[in-house]
Amino acid sequence: MKAINEFTITDAVLEQMSTTANPRLKEIMAVLVKHLHDFAREVDLTPEEWLDAIKFLTAVGQACTPFRQEFILLSDTLGLSSLVNAMHDRRAVEDGTKSSLLGPFYRQDAPDMELGQSITTKSKGTEICLYGRVVNSHGQGIPNAIVQIWQPDDEGWYDLQKNDPKEMDLRGKFRTDTQGNYYLRAIAPKGYMIPMDGPVGDMIRAQGRHGYRPAHIHFLVGAPGHRECVTAIYLAGDDHIDSDTVFGVTESLVTEPKLDPASPFPRIPSIRFDFTLAAERDAMSGRVGADPSQIVKKTA
Repeated sequence: MKAINEFTITDAVLEQMSTTANPRLKEIMAVLVKHLHDFAREVDLTPEEWLDAIKFLTAVGQACTPFRQEFILLSDTLGLSSLVNAMHDRRAVEDGTKSSLLGPFYRQDAPDMELGQSITTKSKGTEICLYGRVVNSHGQGIPNAIVQIWQPDDEGWYDLQKNDPKEMDLRGKFRTDTQGNYYLRAIAPKGYMIPMDGPVGDMIRAQGRHGYRPAHIHFLVGAPGHRECVTAIYLAGDDHIDSDTVFGVTESLVTEPKLDPASPFPRIPSIRFDFTLAAERDAMSGRVGADPSQIVKKTA
């Protein structure tokens, strides 16, 4: 029998897991155990701290519902979601629009809408137009591409937070025309503080962080034969554009509404943003996130 101590425990665990049949699972778990054990040794983790971590992760799980995903929020605020996004972009065979976070408020069943319609059903605020093209890496328009959009309102709330979750607002699913054009109406969003009433909020306060996201609008754009693009556009001038709590902002995604004679709605402030979709190399998803209802196990 091998003596188990703080130095031999890692090899003992790895040896016991060596029979894992799935090679990718074997690789991931082996590296996870190595880093996890090294972390515990490096910080000299105490039993009380270990238990506090268990309580925290338990509370994160308990905060998850079909309409709230606290674990994705935790991943976002630790920068892990943004890291996974960046690595996913690196795997592309062609350059495309920079990705950003799907976030914890995405819903897969947004209503189908016609080009030019407004995604606003309840909220009030300054109406804006969003328009542009969805193109391939050669600049050619992609017809019938799906453009999903969702955003917070002019007070910084998503419909999942403010209304009956069964009722949708500020969400829509559009299809580009034969030239790859899309255009729709929305409202100017406001930056907001992430949900602070759960364990992730407690963590943010303990770290002395402000907890704010700059004003933004989410997009999920896809077409057959192309990599799905999960991204967002961010409004210039927001106080937190350089300190996003979930690290989603990159310079190429920052823009602002302005009067634009080329806009389909030239009398209201407009944002033109073109999306470039890279060719699909494999069937891997680029969604660092999911509809909360897809993750929480339904019970009878």
